[in-house]
Amino acid sequence: MNKMIVLCTGALLTAGILIGCTQSKADEDQNMKKQNVGYTMPDERSKHEGTWLQWPHNFTYGKGHKENLETIWIEMTSALSEGENVHIIAYDKYEKEYIYDLLYDEGINMDKIDFYIIPTDDVWARDTAPIFVYDKDKNLKLMDWGFNGWGKKTPYKKDAAIANKLSKQLGMERIDLNDVVLEGGAFELDGNGTFLSTRSAVTNKNRNPKLSEAEIEEVIEENLGATNFIWLDGVPGLDITDFHIDGFAKFYNKSTLITMKEEDLEEWGVSNKDINTLMKAKNAFDKPYQVVYLPISKNNVVLDNGKNLGYRGSYINYYIGNTVVLVPNYHDPNDKVANDAIQKLYPDRMVIGIDVRELYKDGGMIHCVTQQQPVTLK
Repeated sequence: MNKMIVLCTGALLTAGILIGCTQSKADEDQNMKKQNVGYTMPDERSKHEGTWLQWPHNFTYGKGHKENLETIWIEMTSALSEGENVHIIAYDKYEKEYIYDLLYDEGINMDKIDFYIIPTDDVWARDTAPIFVYDKDKNLKLMDWGFNGWGKKTPYKKDAAIANKLSKQLGMERIDLNDVVLEGGAFELDGNGTFLSTRSAVTNKNRNPKLSEAEIEEVIEENLGATNFIWLDGVPGLDITDFHIDGFAKFYNKSTLITMKEEDLEEWGVSNKDINTLMKAKNAFDKPYQVVYLPISKNNVVLDNGKNLGYRGSYINYYIGNTVVLVPNYHDPNDKVANDAIQKLYPDRMVIGIDVRELYKDGGMIHCVTQQQPVTLK
């Protein structure tokens, strides 16, 4: 599991060195012409102005929920604030003061932290915080997609209002897309016109009952800059998200896909049909992706209290900051294997492993609770 192999013509990735698989300048120029769309979402590894976090609280799930999770949020805030701003959404004024004191006592540079008071249901910023995009003139806009609690499975009405309230507090133009339900964890973009997702989490009738797949693609093309769609069927009901893509696949760059080995994908619940589709995926120029493999945890995830969750953990749900890469860890032997492999992929950033077990029991990891805001270009 220590060696990562890339599958592409004449290319190999071992020890983090990529050989023989680069994208031509002609391809990039052609793509710029092809992406003649309304808005584009910058790649996660592009320069951030900051990262958005929704701080945990006890108002939805009762006493102890916040206390079980906040160490993770402190670690994320501390690491991210070394290289970018951290924007914290607090439930109310009291919670804001509590969080401020908590971070101050940890010695975190509070000049890099700011707060926005908005009542929330939960912590999943990837799905409920706004998505930031550029328009054709490189102006930054705030995109407000519909959110309905992953098919009305959980409380969601407060979270569904976050983007609208933030647009007013930020004074930033809001693009109202509430007629289409699309969670940030449900899709991946390669920065070159390709959209990767699962039907179970997007075209599912518990999200968009009145829209066809073609109609959803049309909205995505206009608003996220995608021209090439890779749809996996996914698994409705397998988890609360109906099988978000960011648990098991992530684009590294315009020509490289990061995922698990086939046996690990099967363990994760991916069907043989979807594995075949993923491994044979092609980009917007009909070229196959290189594939980089990361492990899953060696063992089922076990909490500090000894409870065995009965399933293993993914390292693909990591988050790329300006100066760090935050990687979910599970107190597992494969934590070091995954951290080392990801460090080789991002030599200009420091990999920081964060124990996410208390969050993982609730259904998510690092990428699920972060959302990037790109730098302002104009």
